[in-house]
Amino acid sequence: MASKKTSKDSRAPLNRTPTAPVKAAPPLNPTLNDISEGTRRKIVSILNQELADIIDLRSQAKQAHWNVKGSNFIGLHKLFDSVAKKLDEYTDLIAERGVELGGVAMGTVRLSAANSRLKEYPLEIQASSDHVKSLSRSLSQFGASIRAGIETAENLGDMDTSDMFTDISRDLDKFLWMVEAHNLGR
Repeated sequence: MASKKTSKDSRAPLNRTPTAPVKAAPPLNPTLNDISEGTRRKIVSILNQELADIIDLRSQAKQAHWNVKGSNFIGLHKLFDSVAKKLDEYTDLIAERGVELGGVAMGTVRLSAANSRLKEYPLEIQASSDHVKSLSRSLSQFGASIRAGIETAENLGDMDTSDMFTDISRDLDKFLWMVEAHNLGR
């Protein structure tokens, strides 16, 4: 028996039209968390901004990992990968903290690309010194933002988010030191 063709294929093509970033976060979900709704709303907004930035930073670390060339290739290749793996862990912490406070983690690649404040990673570079310089710049920029978040969260009375940002800041400083060390003395 011949199958009857329908005018509509059940496999709809992917929509390739870029979408605009979400302008306003969805409303907070109900929670018994004792942090006030106004404070939670502010913290979730900060967390979603840091989430956009860290997703971008992680992709920049992988870009460096995949494309680095030079005499110290293997050391940097491994270092950039370890940075990306740690950023994955922190991405989860940041996203989940926002959800714990009743928010929605705004963590899609499209939202990250539209909302990241990090400078675009140069795609044309190959030399290890150029990757070190570019990734160092992004680690530094994100570290400064996380440190500002420490104080903001503390001033809003959310010591847990402040503490989380402090832990992230320590590792970012360590990674910045480890990456920058490859260009010192040149």
